[in-house]
Amino acid sequence: MYTKICHMKKWFLLCCLSVCLISVAQAQQTPPKDSTLKQFVGKYVFPDGSVVAEVTVAIEDTTLTMSSSAGTTLLEKKGEDLYIIVQYQGTAKFNRDANKKVIGVSIDAMGYQLEGTKTDAIALMNKLKAPAIDNKPLLLVRAR
Repeated sequence: MYTKICHMKKWFLLCCLSVCLISVAQAQQTPPKDSTLKQFVGKYVFPDGSVVAEVTVAIEDTTLTMSSSAGTTLLEKKGEDLYIIVQYQGTAKFNRDANKKVIGVSIDAMGYQLEGTKTDAIALMNKLKAPAIDNKPLLLVRAR
């Protein structure tokens, strides 16, 4: 009876150890997604007449990519907001506002220098610059 209990404990321990090892191996195979990359994701537009009208930054697996009418390339991190544009031998420097929010990108690649604005930043700037209707303010605040 004592031998049977010891034998069952060994099997139970072996099963627990196997589950732990499989979990560790699985965690090593799937690198965690870098949540800080999400702040760069979006569409960036460039002034009229630029080589490309816009680029889209996305996350594929755990890496940033940049796509435009010229193609898609990986972005390799070089600094805090500085990335190497692999396929086009250039750099992309993401620009931030005073609140540390990404609002644009400066690209220097293949002899071209481009300044792009993140589209949600454009929408915010347009909202702040919204004209008054019939020369009346959109919001009237009165003190009591």
